[in-house]
Amino acid sequence: MIKRNAVLLAAALGAGLGATAPAMAQSTDWPSRLVKIVVPAPPGSVTDLLARVLSDRLATVFGQSFITDNRPGAGTNIGTDYVAKQRPDGYTILLTQNTIVTNPSFFKKLPFDPIADFDPVSLIVTTPLLLAVNTGTPVKNLRELIEFARTREITYGSAGIGSPHHLAAVLFSVATGLKMTHVPYKGSAPATMALVTNEVTMSLTTVSAVQPFIQSGKLRALAVSGEKRTTLMPDLPAIAEVVPGVVLDAWFGVFVPAGTPRAIIDRLNTEINRAIRDPQIVKTRFTPNGIEPVGTTPEYLKELMKTELLKYQKLARDANITPE
Repeated sequence: MIKRNAVLLAAALGAGLGATAPAMAQSTDWPSRLVKIVVPAPPGSVTDLLARVLSDRLATVFGQSFITDNRPGAGTNIGTDYVAKQRPDGYTILLTQNTIVTNPSFFKKLPFDPIADFDPVSLIVTTPLLLAVNTGTPVKNLRELIEFARTREITYGSAGIGSPHHLAAVLFSVATGLKMTHVPYKGSAPATMALVTNEVTMSLTTVSAVQPFIQSGKLRALAVSGEKRTTLMPDLPAIAEVVPGVVLDAWFGVFVPAGTPRAIIDRLNTEINRAIRDPQIVKTRFTPNGIEPVGTTPEYLKELMKTELLKYQKLARDANITPE
């Protein structure tokens, strides 16, 4: 698999180099005006945090204004569709999470095609999800939660249908055989507040969303959803240590409308990857929020998208989830 991916990547890079010269001629003056980074999520989300970090850095690098444009709603579909229909000129950029490849399995009809309507720029970061409960819930660890849930139907909140929060809980439910009722919210912030006020039993959400409430004693973290423990909370087990196979990180990527000149994509890729690996940004903005910088080629992200589209179609079938 690694060798095959390497061959695909080499071929894609070769094709990209061939197209660079004419594209460069068309885009040497980019950017010459304001650039929008569209976030299909509300302020206060990880997506919003990442966009603001990149907006500040790219404005400095390119000497033009880069602004964050929040367009939340419909499980990130509203903002994503908006970008899909913009001119492919580099002035409208999408920063979103893996909902771009999960939503086709959870919505009957989308107004965009995640592969055909977008050109990937970079997979920028990943973050594990924390499984948390309200401190009023009488469980102290993951095994106790599972036993608690076997005697009653529990509820879980998420940032919306098809969000990583939703999918991680579905994986957990399928693997444990627990009956769990999904309560979707319009973003991680309201989902977290529902957990704080005990409207739902549990939630799998980003570290940044629940960290302040864990520190104040209102929420209790039980486990993380990644393959391994997070350095931010090394005492917390990974869910997979107790329930094998339950592994799901949220990932975040940058995209542009399909047909954007390759020269612009390459310039964005270079500067975005450089920004997310900046030691100061990692130390002050990423590590405290459990965010791991990655940075990839556009080709890597496109292959990941294709693989994950199939993965989540299977998960939806296995969990008997009917698209809404």
